[in-house]
Amino acid sequence: MTTTSSGVRCMLMRGGTSKGAFFVEDDLPAEPAARNDLLLRVMGSPDPRQIDGVGGAHPLTTKVAIVAPSARDGIDVEYLFLQVGVDDATVTDRQNCGNMLAAVGPFAVERGLIDVEDGTPSLRILMRNTNNVAVATFPVAGGRPVYEGDTEISGVPGTAAAVSLEFEDIARHGGSVLPTGRAVEIIGGLAVTLVDSGMPVVVIRAADVGITGYESCERLTTNTQLRARLEAIRLVAGPLMGLGDVADTTVPKLTIVAPPKGGAAVSTRTFIPHRCHDAIGVLGAISVAAACQIAGSVAERIAALDPESPIVRLEHPTGTFDAIVSMASDPPPRITRAGIIRTARLLMDGTIYPRSY
Repeated sequence: MTTTSSGVRCMLMRGGTSKGAFFVEDDLPAEPAARNDLLLRVMGSPDPRQIDGVGGAHPLTTKVAIVAPSARDGIDVEYLFLQVGVDDATVTDRQNCGNMLAAVGPFAVERGLIDVEDGTPSLRILMRNTNNVAVATFPVAGGRPVYEGDTEISGVPGTAAAVSLEFEDIARHGGSVLPTGRAVEIIGGLAVTLVDSGMPVVVIRAADVGITGYESCERLTTNTQLRARLEAIRLVAGPLMGLGDVADTTVPKLTIVAPPKGGAAVSTRTFIPHRCHDAIGVLGAISVAAACQIAGSVAERIAALDPESPIVRLEHPTGTFDAIVSMASDPPPRITRAGIIRTARLLMDGTIYPRSY
């Protein structure tokens, strides 16, 4: 563990539409309980404002990436994602984060964990949370990542350099993206689709829960009756998806779908799981894009797909998200290709000083 006067080496980075603290694994305590205690103090949790830490008072800005060089053949670096609670003292590795993943390659280069040549190198990243591999491709000049560029993603102001992410074998259920093997399950009297292609998601039609699916995040998050109904569905869905008791976890997510309004495949509102997401997560988007292509699923019944394109465009509260998802033509539903374009930026590099109490 590397410390400086009780501080810890850290980078704050934006990855996609998320933001968080990035650490080299050896700079943190090896024992998980001690590590998690440190991260809670770094973020200032539990506290809704996180006034005494660097957390952003929201789950999307209270994230941690831990990165290490890899001794495994064909793997450049390994990435562990941890979601830190905001107003509760929790640290969980039960989910992955594809947005933070976008900054893992640049972070590894910044910290000298891997040597790359100038150009657009590709790094093979093992995502420890799910034991899957992602290939990240991004520009490098003068031995440093290039962050400036002309790629725009919804939910992030301005433009930045593109980070291409391709995912390998992200389905965890014998190759199928359907944990139960069925396109539709009935939970609480509702037809839902349970899908997992790197992020477990419960897909629900907006009309079935009494909303349009076009409401603002604030309106949905403050709809206590809706949230209670969604949580009841989630608690049943978790064991069906092989996740066990999910009462104290952040998975599965729930995505409410409605017919598109602006030329996309579907409109989405995603709960993560108790707040409505201002956008949609990377791996969650891939799961929803897959659901849009599964015959008979609740999403497929309303999706407007372009049969000539592998791009599935999802509308969300702050714009759109393009997921490149190709499915096998023979059953069971399997993803043959999954990829997205994100951006990332280094925000701060220095020493972070966690509170001592």
